[in-house]
Amino acid sequence: MTRLSLFKNELEKEAIATRKMLAAVPNDKYDWKPHPKSMSIRQLATHIAELPTWPGMVLNTTELDFATMDYKPTEINDTATLLKTFEKCLQDGLTQLTNGNEATMDEPWTLRNGEQIYLKEPKADVIRTSISQIIHHRAQLGVFLRLLDVPIPGAYGPSADESF
Repeated sequence: MTRLSLFKNELEKEAIATRKMLAAVPNDKYDWKPHPKSMSIRQLATHIAELPTWPGMVLNTTELDFATMDYKPTEINDTATLLKTFEKCLQDGLTQLTNGNEATMDEPWTLRNGEQIYLKEPKADVIRTSISQIIHHRAQLGVFLRLLDVPIPGAYGPSADESF
């Protein structure tokens, strides 16, 4: 089994829990945030929905430079749009992992902001980290939702809000 196929399988498995967590976001809470330094639910949920595109970006580029990129997050104001965005980004990520070139997995990939380099790692490590970011931010969203007293769906089994 190749690293790309392992990453694809993991992304597919994590998508199940991610989809459930994104579906739990109430339409009237997109502007809420637990602290002034925190992202809003809109920012966090949008980031989670778009993260599955990172494997393709890593496979098809040598770097991401925040100083020169022209990124604008998808405008999301409701859970139906959030889920649609996630499914589109997930399909992109799965397709890229299916069609990716295993021979490039050890090539370096750089994340920077102009001259400031945040990381320079093999593409395989960056893809691994991008999947971990989905998991990390999904848990962060779970905390946001818990603070709003929204029932939390289970990820790897039932949550405290689900029947055992």
